[in-house]
Amino acid sequence: MLLASAKKLRSFGIIGMNQRNFGLISRYNPRHLYPLVDDKLKTKLLAQEAGITVPKLLGTVQYQHDVKSLKEILHPYSQFVIKPVKGSGGKGILVITEHDHNLYFKPSGDAMQLADIERHVSNILSGLHSLGGKPDTVMIESLIQLDPVFSDYSYEGIPDIRIIVLRGYPIMSMLRLTTHASDGKANLHQGAVGVGIDIGTGRALHAVQYGESVTHHPDTRKTFSELTVPHWDKLLQLAAACYEMTGLGYLGADLVLDRDQGPMIIELNARPGLAIQVANRTGLAPRVAVIEAIKTIDPDPQSRAAFSKRQFAFDADIRPPRLLRTRSDDR
Repeated sequence: MLLASAKKLRSFGIIGMNQRNFGLISRYNPRHLYPLVDDKLKTKLLAQEAGITVPKLLGTVQYQHDVKSLKEILHPYSQFVIKPVKGSGGKGILVITEHDHNLYFKPSGDAMQLADIERHVSNILSGLHSLGGKPDTVMIESLIQLDPVFSDYSYEGIPDIRIIVLRGYPIMSMLRLTTHASDGKANLHQGAVGVGIDIGTGRALHAVQYGESVTHHPDTRKTFSELTVPHWDKLLQLAAACYEMTGLGYLGADLVLDRDQGPMIIELNARPGLAIQVANRTGLAPRVAVIEAIKTIDPDPQSRAAFSKRQFAFDADIRPPRLLRTRSDDR
């Protein structure tokens, strides 16, 4: 599809890469704070100190000579997730849902042997999936259990909720639903479905896959018209609290709903992508203007979340034209 003209995108309130980089990231995110979110292990420890629920840490691997300890680390667990500590865009994440003797099974049912996992871990350590290609650390976490509300809306994986937070105020959100094409990962570039979510209610507004509008999940065929994210107030409050937790004025908070533990944070991003605007069929610029006009930031995350619910609730009478696909990353 042809890219929309810059003038037309601006008329829709769309924020582009340059405006994001210089008007938001550079302005609100001091560079010395980046390691707090670029390093997933540091993010996890920060969240735990703040009393925020995160997936349980099962183990870490820091050096190539430690790869041989994987068998011992993984032995007690039938399900787990392997992540690069400094990865981005979902790269390098390996999800195992079943462990049977010498075989490990991915959500798709594909089997792996221990040697395959060791190779994957070795690649992570060498920096294959890290920011800048630098040597990395491997983090092994407990597998999040799918909340039944999403059982018909996700395929072979766990969906997550991305909430953009500016100066501590949630301003836009989308639900990222895993698909067969995305190999069970909630990453839009790999084929996940992005569903715009009404900040006011948690209700689905509009959905896209590969930048094109869709009305139902490509694998389960379930329509999105009745989808509402539960625990919405709590999710907004957790996202808002990430401002105090990190000091970052502009961030993307990625959260999940665990069947047993409820809302939890899985990752934070100091450079969140812009595809969320396409999923919501509206631009970030008007919402940014509202928050930038606030002279004194409310010190209470719960109050900030309540403000955002009132301010950014979807108005059915004001629906912008369908957006053409924009070039944006999905970090």
